[in-house]
Amino acid sequence: MADFIPNVALGRVVELYNRVKTGDPSGSALVVVALEASTIETDAVLRDMDSLADILAGATNEATNSGYARKVLTAADLATYAPDDTNDRADLDIPDQVWTSVLAGDSWAKLVICYRPDSGSPDSAVIPLSVHDFPIIPDGTDVVAQIATGGFYRATNSAA
Repeated sequence: MADFIPNVALGRVVELYNRVKTGDPSGSALVVVALEASTIETDAVLRDMDSLADILAGATNEATNSGYARKVLTAADLATYAPDDTNDRADLDIPDQVWTSVLAGDSWAKLVICYRPDSGSPDSAVIPLSVHDFPIIPDGTDVVAQIATGGFYRATNSAA
């Protein structure tokens, strides 16, 4: 298991992140969703899912621990995107996420960072942008997620 970009988001992560940052549309956001460990499908299966609804319609379930809720990141939570011309790449980061006093129940396996086009969007319209290994067993203490020290997404300049 490893971190990966779902096929539906290949080549689109920077664009959709920037749409949230610029408020286009105004209700857009990034959403962080925890997936339960006991029902998680393989990375190969998850990679082919085109929406959050697709992910949750299969065997994979969202965590249901008391103290857990989806995290919603809006423009104010995100840094302005700027390409890294020195290193010929694009790096995107989000703030560390904290869930307070998450009670025992579901063990978590992964976090999914998604693009939600509007505050009223159903899960079928929510696009998974990246999936990150996050094995943790909540025990009543705070759960802190630092997706990666270098950010949740990196694209490099390479020709095919």
